[in-house]
Amino acid sequence: MSDYQRIEIGGIDQWRDFHGGFAPGRTRDGRRVLDHELPMQFVGVTANALVPGEEAGYWHAHSSDEELYLFLAGQGQMGLDDDVVDVGPGTAIRVGQGVMRTWRCVPESAEPLRWLCIRGDGGTLPHNPDDAHPITDIPMPW
Repeated sequence: MSDYQRIEIGGIDQWRDFHGGFAPGRTRDGRRVLDHELPMQFVGVTANALVPGEEAGYWHAHSSDEELYLFLAGQGQMGLDDDVVDVGPGTAIRVGQGVMRTWRCVPESAEPLRWLCIRGDGGTLPHNPDDAHPITDIPMPW
């Protein structure tokens, strides 16, 4: 038998219905950690949706993970260190180690901001990203 697994995550319009995260303090509506449902070894993936006006509410940075954000719907912004960049369908952003990041769906977005976050660090993927550290003393950039 081939080594593959299949799950259904639904269309992007259904992503908001999920409630998930890596730990109780980081669990929210509109997040599904696919690598908790599939036996991923080296790559982590989350499917995400924020409603207009909703934001992550925190910054974080990784010491070893590299992340790729692929935006599929809605309009939003990412805070990346000292920069704020607009994101929307078709935007892809690679974020390296040590870069502070946060994101939001702008209030005037006509629909939820939906994206995939793909992460890896060149080694076996831990169940919970153990290299992230929250940054709580810096205000949101918008």
